[in-house]
Amino acid sequence: MARESSVQVRRDLAPAQQRLLEDGWCGVPDVLAPAESAHVLERLWAAAAEYARRGHDTHIKGLDPNEANVRVFDLLDIDPIFRDLICRPVALDLVRALLGPDFMISNFTANIARPGSRSMSLHSDQALVVPEPWLEPWSINIIWCLTDVRFENGATLFIPGSQKVTRRAELGPDPAARLRPFEAKAGSIIAMDGRVWHTSGVNMTTNEDRALLFGYYSRSFLRPQVNWNAVLSPEVQRDLDPELRHLLGLEAAANIAVGAELLAADVGEHWNQ
Repeated sequence: MARESSVQVRRDLAPAQQRLLEDGWCGVPDVLAPAESAHVLERLWAAAAEYARRGHDTHIKGLDPNEANVRVFDLLDIDPIFRDLICRPVALDLVRALLGPDFMISNFTANIARPGSRSMSLHSDQALVVPEPWLEPWSINIIWCLTDVRFENGATLFIPGSQKVTRRAELGPDPAARLRPFEAKAGSIIAMDGRVWHTSGVNMTTNEDRALLFGYYSRSFLRPQVNWNAVLSPEVQRDLDPELRHLLGLEAAANIAVGAELLAADVGEHWNQ
């Protein structure tokens, strides 16, 4: 099976989508039931063990200050439960609201902030892949909260309104002073415009893990962060359904929607002359 089956109720996302467009982020509670959140979290820890078994380090030097941040990549190859989450309708509806219909899955990763974890550098995800100026939203993160997320246990910190920043210099002399936490209950998702400047929080607790999944989507003319043809095993690729194959860019042709729009516009202009 390409993805696990589950009962998914389409909900009215209009208020959340409007906030995403206006504020650069929004939250949607109760996307996962408590039992499902706990199940996905259990599978995440198993995926972390498998990722390490494959010879990868779950601590990235230079990204996180210490080993209390557990990072897991290759989730879509390791466990079908993550291939289900990345295509949940509630997530894709939020992606379409910001990016439009022409997008791809760029990456899907996890960050478990264990007690004592510290912050990474302030950044925006779009700034990592696109040079300034950042004039339009070309990417978005869908953050899955598998545990309760609070300031004290390392909630992602963001600068409100920073999706309007077009160049890094516009952040000002002390942008970190304006950081605020995304706080949410387990089972929620947070959608964040790729231009929002943010960082991981500090887990100041002694006994709480903060577990987040990050589904990163971008417009199809941007190269994904992951080469899915190389990451996904032949067995996994063979069993993917057409929708997910398309979103991962695994077909022979890709990145043609923008060109088709431009061609149609050129043809229309020609005949209007």
